[in-house]
Amino acid sequence: MTQNAASDHAGFAARIGGVADRLRPQRNKMDAEPAIEELLRHYPEGDAELVRRAYAYAAEAHEGQRRVSGGPYIEHPAAVALLLAQLGMDPATIAAAMLHDVPEDTSRTSDDIRREFGDEIARLVEGVTKLSQFSGKSSDEHQAENIRKMFLAMADDLRVVVIKLADRLHNMRTLGAMPIDKQHRIAKQTMEIYAPLAHRLGIWQIKWELEDLSFKYTEPDRYRELAELLASRRGVRERYIDRTMKMLEAELKKAGVKAELSGRPKHLWSIAEKMKRKHIGVDQVYDLLAVRVIVADVPTCYAVLGVAHNLWPPIPGQFDDYIAVPKNNMYQSLHTAVMGPDGQPIEIQVRTHDMHTLAEYGIAAHWRYKEGGKGDANYESKLAWVRQLMEWQHDVADATEFVESLKVDVFQDQVFVFTPKGEVKDLPSGATPIDFAYRIHTDIGHRTIGAKVNGRIVPLDHKLQSGDIVEIVTSKAARGPSRDWLTMVRTPGAREKIRQWFKKQHREENVAHGRELMDRELKRIAQRPLSDISEADLQRVTEILNMHDIDTLFASLGYGALTAAQVVTRLGIVDDHQLAIPEVAPPQPPPTARGGVRVKGVAELLVRFGVCCSPVPGDPVSGYITRGRGVTVHRADCTNVRGSAEAERIVEVEWEGTVARTYPVAIRVDGWDRVGFIRDVAAVISENGVQMVSLSSNVTDKTATVNATLQVTSVEQLSRVLAKLESVRDVFTVSRDGR
Repeated sequence: MTQNAASDHAGFAARIGGVADRLRPQRNKMDAEPAIEELLRHYPEGDAELVRRAYAYAAEAHEGQRRVSGGPYIEHPAAVALLLAQLGMDPATIAAAMLHDVPEDTSRTSDDIRREFGDEIARLVEGVTKLSQFSGKSSDEHQAENIRKMFLAMADDLRVVVIKLADRLHNMRTLGAMPIDKQHRIAKQTMEIYAPLAHRLGIWQIKWELEDLSFKYTEPDRYRELAELLASRRGVRERYIDRTMKMLEAELKKAGVKAELSGRPKHLWSIAEKMKRKHIGVDQVYDLLAVRVIVADVPTCYAVLGVAHNLWPPIPGQFDDYIAVPKNNMYQSLHTAVMGPDGQPIEIQVRTHDMHTLAEYGIAAHWRYKEGGKGDANYESKLAWVRQLMEWQHDVADATEFVESLKVDVFQDQVFVFTPKGEVKDLPSGATPIDFAYRIHTDIGHRTIGAKVNGRIVPLDHKLQSGDIVEIVTSKAARGPSRDWLTMVRTPGAREKIRQWFKKQHREENVAHGRELMDRELKRIAQRPLSDISEADLQRVTEILNMHDIDTLFASLGYGALTAAQVVTRLGIVDDHQLAIPEVAPPQPPPTARGGVRVKGVAELLVRFGVCCSPVPGDPVSGYITRGRGVTVHRADCTNVRGSAEAERIVEVEWEGTVARTYPVAIRVDGWDRVGFIRDVAAVISENGVQMVSLSSNVTDKTATVNATLQVTSVEQLSRVLAKLESVRDVFTVSRDGR
């Protein structure tokens, strides 16, 4: 049962008319014909010869190359091309899929492809091709640059990202051949970036499989347990859905409604997340069992709803009208949950044929309609979020910040709110009235002085909920946004417009504010004031960050284009590549291991880290020879080293290029005492993936002090966590403890 549980689940989906195997894997197919066969189903006059030429060119270029699984490399691009053909993509996209790895993995270049296949296909291939490897960038930064490049290409031609999604899906299907650490890293990135992207584009067939495969590799035990549970009850569910469909179909015929009915299984990740989110068992997931009804037009959708509710009682609070208010990924359907036969909860989805095609293929459905001049009149409006994304991303200098903004601002759940005139605006979950104001117009945002939600005055950091009616109170006398708004807003557009406003204000004010931020961050992280930093070090960081001069560096900090943490981690400590953060921190070695530090001019010498100052990668360090115990590494400003009378025992040490351990760091958080204060501090530490070794607290005169020891991998990670802790309600100081 264990080995076959997941496949049984997929098989059940196929038998009851689901789409679990619609994008079917093709085995032992190493030519262009499967893709061409699918292409001609959607484009009877499609250029099959173009696809054959692209396959032959790629096969020759990849000759002799093999995948990690051992198969010929050409299997991969051929499989990606087939996936795209099944989605109904056009001949140029399928040809580009055949060629997408040629410039990156062979001696052929993009110019060679342009000469052979023209500008259109060459641009698609260039958009999918990763950035070439370059020195001075960590793995995380490099991945972030690749993702940003993909989004830039996506804004120019959306087919780029559809190719990339198909590429990622085939790689996930064959991920079992990779080492365990790579499986986890690739699956984690897929869950964070590619599955949400497929969802945002409405390509459900790719989205659900990416999520399930990521789930399989990131949480294998939980995945296996749920798959076994569902497989054990497969026969019962199959018979129940078949019975339910027959009953509903009979009632629809009596009402004169023509409809197509099919079963709709819920995929594993979606079930697991709903169980976790609502703290319920699998039997309480109302849409675990579902029937899909497809009809000719919108009025008939509502007629079906009436028939279903007359047949079985609806479950209160379980009705959603995505036809009247579509989801932000273009999805439209009616969803209702009823107490079906024998009192068993079951979901019913009702939609038209066009809605069904869009639900299955999302934005990829656009190319199904392009042949013969049939265009999608709403195509541009459906991609408004992509245009907005490109508007603000040019102002984000750091690619890693861009990717983090994607996760928070673009791919998270949405809320739908209304203007006083009834216009619907979609915003990310957690958005505030300030986000709403800037979504209406930049000038409205700048002149905001208050807000009303559902007729009641609310603070500007109020979290909006779906269905809220939001009214912005403005004043011509308003002096512009507050710097505090940068910590309140959730949308990248609002954040960038606020930053731009401050950028245009008095340069002296921004420089002064930047100096204050820098001084505070240095004291918090390095326990040194800004006055201790030499002008030469500041000038060097200025050049690294491509700033004109030191004042420009501080001004950029002042209006929010840079963070103080980004500057501190580059301040004459180590090179960027020495600050690389592993995706998963390795186990902590014994205290006497040589992990991460080497003594200049000496090999294989025992090294331990001073508990008095707890140095981490990124700190300037010195070594102190301890009799019989090797070298103890201290921060360079540690009083135990600076106060030593035996200068001959001090030796030079340096951080190694690849740090393979975590380091204990003591921190202190001060704030106003309240119920849940310690819990909120601990939650932020946990949410940022940092292990907490110890935690203690005390309260004096209504002030709570939390002392904690964290295991971090670098100064950069420490800075990021401390910045997050500062945003916890009622916290007023956060600092690194111990000298």
